[in-house]
Amino acid sequence: MPHLQYRLLNVFAETPFGGNPLAVIEDGSALSDTEMQLVARQFNLSETTFLLPSDNATARVRIFTPGYEMPFAGHPTLGSAQVVRHLYDCGDQLTLEMKAGVIPVRADGNYWTLQSVNAPTIRPMEIDSARLAAMLGLPEEAIASQGLWVSVGNEQALIELRSVEHIHACKPVAELMRRYSVNSAGQPKAYVFARTREGFESRFFWSPDSNVSEDPGTGSAAANLGGWWLARHGDSPLDATIRQGTAMGRPNVLRLQVADNKIQVGGSVVELGRGELRW
Repeated sequence: MPHLQYRLLNVFAETPFGGNPLAVIEDGSALSDTEMQLVARQFNLSETTFLLPSDNATARVRIFTPGYEMPFAGHPTLGSAQVVRHLYDCGDQLTLEMKAGVIPVRADGNYWTLQSVNAPTIRPMEIDSARLAAMLGLPEEAIASQGLWVSVGNEQALIELRSVEHIHACKPVAELMRRYSVNSAGQPKAYVFARTREGFESRFFWSPDSNVSEDPGTGSAAANLGGWWLARHGDSPLDATIRQGTAMGRPNVLRLQVADNKIQVGGSVVELGRGELRW
């Protein structure tokens, strides 16, 4: 009978019940891929991670949604790093091996920052602003620029809107997302954002079935926003606060830094509880 120790954390959290929830299995080495997927489905969070030994990094991390495995995701990276630091007693600078590569992570207390190691890949969305607006349930004038597919490890559609009011007014249509906003892995995803005085307001949507779901805090999309910034603004540096989850009543605060073609994403991690799975 497996006995698995796990932790529950909130990442990008300014309060104990803010941020994006994450379950971390402290040792997944005895589990098959099928069992990992079943455990992630049991937790039913946006992501569950499994820590494993690594020959190339401090630890290896596998990331599962309730439906599939992901090569990279931001809040699972930062939350897993906090658990790895505690379990491995490895200090405030460590590396995590993922399918997308080996990710350097550093901490200042419980504030964690990751650095993207992959150069962003960028391609235009083959959709005009009228259809893009219809997909988001918005008027056409809400679209600020052509949508781009961006990936530093997890490809997502990045769509700039003209105002925070347009961000909050989004009502994506699942059928249109599955027609116009499917990434190279066959997953319908869309990250919308608008400029603010401190940085950006954003929302992230995906359509796992006939419905649209929303993520309260998306570190991979913030990293992709760094790729978008490089595509639009060249080597101009950026130090921005991203607020996400506002429309869900679950505030997330992310920091995005872009300098010298390097992209870094950071946020606070709060541990909420621990437990054991047995079956």
